[in-house]
Amino acid sequence: MRTDDLHDRDPRGGASADRVPFAFDARFRVPLALAGVTPSTAWVELGDDWFTARFGPWVVRTPTTNLAGARLSGPFAAWKAVGARLSLADRGLTFGSSTDQAVCVRFHVPVTGIEPLGLIAHPALTATVADPEHLLRRIAALTG
Repeated sequence: MRTDDLHDRDPRGGASADRVPFAFDARFRVPLALAGVTPSTAWVELGDDWFTARFGPWVVRTPTTNLAGARLSGPFAAWKAVGARLSLADRGLTFGSSTDQAVCVRFHVPVTGIEPLGLIAHPALTATVADPEHLLRRIAALTG
């Protein structure tokens, strides 16, 4: 599959909005699907104005002005990375569908996402997207 084929242009977001799918490890597809996380419900969308990460029923949405930066991370142990996970050390959120590389996105103002009441705010989100380098470039272009 070509890299360009991984990104769906979202007609609602204009020509500059990219939707990057998650990288699904075959070992975790069934357990993730039981939680509502499938390739059609797991993606990161980055436009000029909004950053949205959906992972089944979990969603993080914030203005792009709240993006502080991003870095590559991984590989990971499965027990630390697969599923929607909260770090007890720093309250970081992980949306993980594989144990390979991921993008860790940092926020100026912490965002909500792990629970529906918005009581826990996350300073960062780690997402195991299919093309981490592309997402890193897009975030770098916005955060300069």
